[in-house]
Formats: sequence, C-alpha cells, structure tokens
Amino acid sequence: MSTREIVLDALQAAGLEHTEHRHGVFDVDLPGERKLKTSCRLELGKHSLGVHAFVARRPDENHEAVYRWLLERNLKLFGVAFAVDAAGDIYLDGRLPLEAVTAEGIDRLLGSVLTYADESFNVILELGFASSIRKEWAWRESRGESTRNLQAFRHLRPQNDDAGAAADDPENADSPEA
Repeated sequence: MSTREIVLDALQAAGLEHTEHRHGVFDVDLPGERKLKTSCRLELGKHSLGVHAFVARRPDENHEAVYRWLLERNLKLFGVAFAVDAAGDIYLDGRLPLEAVTAEGIDRLLGSVLTYADESFNVILELGFASSIRKEWAWRESRGESTRNLQAFRHLRPQNDDAGAAADDPENADSPEA
C-alpha cells in the first residue's frame, strides 16, 4: 500500500472530511471544543509527511507574552511545534518520516494537532486579544446580543452595570434571541 493510500485510509477511518487538492496534499478540518475547527494540511513530501495547521491570527496586542508562551509550550509538545508565519499568524507545524506513516502515526499526529490547538486557543485569545474581547462584550451587551460564546472570558467582561444581564442569563441561553 502506498503512503498516499495509508493517509487516505487513515482519514476515512477517522471519519474526517478531507479534500485532496493535488496528489498527496490533503486539507482536513479537525472538530474541537474551544477552537471549533482546526484547519490543517497534510502534505506528502519526498522524505516526510508534513502537517501545517492554522491556530490563530496574529495577536492584536501583547505579542511578546503570546510568543513566549508558545515557545514555552513547545517544550511539552509531541510531533508538532508552534510556529509563526511572516504575518505573525500562529500555526502548529510538524513532520512525520515516511517510514513512520501508519494509520496509528497519522491518528497520533492529528490528535496532537487537535489537542494542542484546542487547549491553547483560549490562552492565545486572552493574551493576544483581551482588548478586543472586552470591546466585544461591551458591544454585545449594549445591543442585548448573546454573549454565550464569550463565557470562557467572563473575567474580561467590562464591569459597567447589569446591562445585558438577560443575554448572559443561563435561562435565556437557549432562547431564540440568545
């Protein structure tokens, strides 16, 4: 069985939707919890299977703290490492030698990508986008919009008054307005 066929079989066995844009280059969306979807590319090369996954755009603020946190986190990762591109966007990047490309190896590599992207997402947002999160809270509350997807950042909520309390009320979370 060719390496390409191993990759295809592994993606199908995992139930992951994928697109092969050209021979040996696959785009795969991994479903998460904090980060709802992590888009990644698997690329068969001459000597390795590469994985390249988008995690977050360039932080708006606090760049040094964000990048330092990523570098410290790299010391604990398996199979992939955080990286930034020329624009400062954050990725997970890794390589698997072709001889290690098995269904289990692909599952472990994609599991690493999913776990690290999902576990890191809120930390990256809080460190690099706190001002934007505060503005989003204020804007939604001023309009009576739902803040359900901001709940992980409740500690960043502007402390003005109870405006928007109805949008935060767990009893209203499933109402059509929420």
